[in-house]
Amino acid sequence: MTRPRLLERAAVNVALALACAVTVAPVVWVVDIAFTPGKSLSLELAPDPSRWSLENFRALMSPLFLRQLANSLVVSAATTVFGLGIACTAAYAFSRYDFPGRRTGLRMFLVSQMFPGILSAVPIYVILGKLGLVDHLAGLVLVYATTAVPFSIWMLKGYFDQIPRELEEAALLDGASRWLVFRRIALPLARPGIAVTALFAFMSAWNEFILAATFLNSEARYTLPVVLQSYVGAYGARWDLFAAGSIVVSVPVIALFYALQRSLVRGLAAGAVKG
Repeated sequence: MTRPRLLERAAVNVALALACAVTVAPVVWVVDIAFTPGKSLSLELAPDPSRWSLENFRALMSPLFLRQLANSLVVSAATTVFGLGIACTAAYAFSRYDFPGRRTGLRMFLVSQMFPGILSAVPIYVILGKLGLVDHLAGLVLVYATTAVPFSIWMLKGYFDQIPRELEEAALLDGASRWLVFRRIALPLARPGIAVTALFAFMSAWNEFILAATFLNSEARYTLPVVLQSYVGAYGARWDLFAAGSIVVSVPVIALFYALQRSLVRGLAAGAVKG
């Protein structure tokens, strides 16, 4: 191998090592704070595993925190199920049928994604108040599912567009109904896209803070992002508990990524953004 080639490879390896260090350093920092009781926020990155213990996690795992963890799981799972249930059927209709207002509807879904959710917080709060759903998890699920539907429709429409129409036409000629074709052919073939969309819907509900802090008033109904914010106040902060809670919050997302990794790879490689 020539000398310029060796220098080029060495430069690439150094750049990759620096990128990995920049990526991993914050994670190591948070883990060190989480496993070190009473440790405050410091820019010094010098982990001392000999001082690590599970004391912060024991202090965190109160019955109230476990209930708040269950709130996040219920809200995120319900948002994913309801949002995908609506988005799958709507995306299939936009992909396979030509009806009045089809293009306008797609454009409106796209326009709705240009504005942040906080912009509609006040009218949504008024609507939830009229429905008696303020400070209820059902109201939060309704808001999250509504905001997840436009993005999910755009994602899934691209995947349904990739499915050959000839497969569905052959099933229709054999006497299958449209619903059977959708359920037995379209949905299984779009499974990678559904996995990607489900992960995005789950993560958006799992990590959302502003709307949850606005619509939930009772501590027993808080979701985890609101709980983590409560550890950092105006007159003090428990960074050790905050870091431990951050690790707990990350575990379900990591587990979901691991469970869906095969479908995610196929889904992301399938070009789901095709219009």
